[in-house]
Amino acid sequence: MDGRYDIAIIGSGPAGLSAAINSKIRNKNIIIFWNSDLSRKLITAPIINNYLGFHNVTGIQLKQEFESHISNMGIKLNYEKVNAVYAMGDYYSLMVNEKMYEATAVIIATGIEFDKPIKGEQELLGKGVGYCATCDAPLYKSKTVSIIAYNKDGEEEADFVSELAEKVYYIPMYSGELNINSSIEVIKDIPLEIIGAERVELLKLKNSEIKTDGVFILKNSVAPDQLVPGIIIEQGHIKVDRNMNTNIPGCFAAGDCTGKPYQYLKSAGEGQVAALNAVLYIDSIKNKK
Repeated sequence: MDGRYDIAIIGSGPAGLSAAINSKIRNKNIIIFWNSDLSRKLITAPIINNYLGFHNVTGIQLKQEFESHISNMGIKLNYEKVNAVYAMGDYYSLMVNEKMYEATAVIIATGIEFDKPIKGEQELLGKGVGYCATCDAPLYKSKTVSIIAYNKDGEEEADFVSELAEKVYYIPMYSGELNINSSIEVIKDIPLEIIGAERVELLKLKNSEIKTDGVFILKNSVAPDQLVPGIIIEQGHIKVDRNMNTNIPGCFAAGDCTGKPYQYLKSAGEGQVAALNAVLYIDSIKNKK
């Protein structure tokens, strides 16, 4: 176990950062996960006029203000990807590649930028399809593995898998120069379907097919119902009440992942509400002990 926290926050957009600062103000021990861009949606915004106090700013400028705020509060971002969150009773276990973190409460603030599933992906999840190559690589010793990667982070995972698997195919869904082990076969094609009866048998691409024992799909983000088993999704969004509670005690959600309107200010407000109620949840547990 790599750390125990009061609150784990997954997402570093306005909802996640708002949750972080409000949790920190209330002296909670937090960890916040996501990426160095904070929010892909934010950095691509040309002009923002509806965020109170910041008139006519670019997404990059607002990102810089966010970074300054969290830096001044001593909040550090953890640039690791959470692959799964499991409710363990009075705490949560977060799987991050080969690491595991624990938290009393979790706030999901992952936005809505989920990569669409490949045909057969969800049906064969856990039956040869996985989202963490470094976690499951030992299962494929002397076998054939295909890795579909949506960003350069996949290259490191592919190298790790290549040390164990007999054959590794790498399908990059991004542009740019690759830096991977020479034993890995790179296939620049579009994955269409994962096929298998009881387990993965074949990866069908637009222009070819690969016989494979496993397929790792290394996405930019994981859909909430895959990230948190048992969480209720309603019309494509996480179902929450006014206190940002999900159906799982101690698990909260905020921002675009909870539904429209997809606005930065709405997300920041929900992040605050989620944090305040996560604090109340933690305090209630402590009072019972």
